[in-house]
Amino acid sequence: MLMKKIPQITIAFWIMKICATTLGETGGDLLSMTMHIGYAMSSLLFIGLFVIALVMQLLSKKYHPFLYWTVILTTSTAGTTISDYMDRTLGLGYAQGSLILCTLLLAIFGFWRLSKASFSVNAITTVKIECIFWAAILFSNTLGTALGDFLADDSHLGFMGGVLLISGLLTLILFATFFTNISKTLLFWIAFVLTRPFGATMGDLLTKPHAQGGLGFGTVGSSFILAAILIVFILFTEKVAKKPWSLMAGMKRHIRSRAQMEQRRVLE
Repeated sequence: MLMKKIPQITIAFWIMKICATTLGETGGDLLSMTMHIGYAMSSLLFIGLFVIALVMQLLSKKYHPFLYWTVILTTSTAGTTISDYMDRTLGLGYAQGSLILCTLLLAIFGFWRLSKASFSVNAITTVKIECIFWAAILFSNTLGTALGDFLADDSHLGFMGGVLLISGLLTLILFATFFTNISKTLLFWIAFVLTRPFGATMGDLLTKPHAQGGLGFGTVGSSFILAAILIVFILFTEKVAKKPWSLMAGMKRHIRSRAQMEQRRVLE
């Protein structure tokens, strides 16, 4: 039985997820395009980093925020270069690449279901399921890159149009989470997949020059900004996470004390 090794699913989690996936896009493009390493070599490098980070995550006994988000980040950077290699170097195109990756992701979830385990991230209790979980994360981020590129280029929505479309879909999921009976686990995975194309299109929006519809920050500047934001949020959530427990404990003691006082008054 494994201890819980993932963070609480809060608004801060989703902000960090979007930040990490956007950084994965800008970081992947930084190596493969800006530094001219190429998609194939960049993919091998990032897959190697992913494997190293994943092994450390699997060996850990509890949740370590920097380790967890490092694995998320390496899945995003590897997903960026793998998707670009498939779609551009191999010439599959964004639509066909997305279809292949979607099929692979569904196959992973099918294998997960055959393992008779819940899809809930709070029910990861064995190393086998944890490995399946991270495989789903890797392929969902790779699929998200292809979808983001498809929306920005092939659909002619542009970077801003892609961001607005996915923002609208994520808003609908947020609404469904609080006001419908749709499975929260299903909504989580849909949101998890959609935040990747959101990050991909946001990354392109940040890095591309004005002539191509971007903001012109470049891959280097955008990557540094996003890395700084992610680190700040990790530190902030860790600091906050340590305080609520003492605060909640104090509130519980206060409630028990008030209840005991009321009970004594009734007896008197």
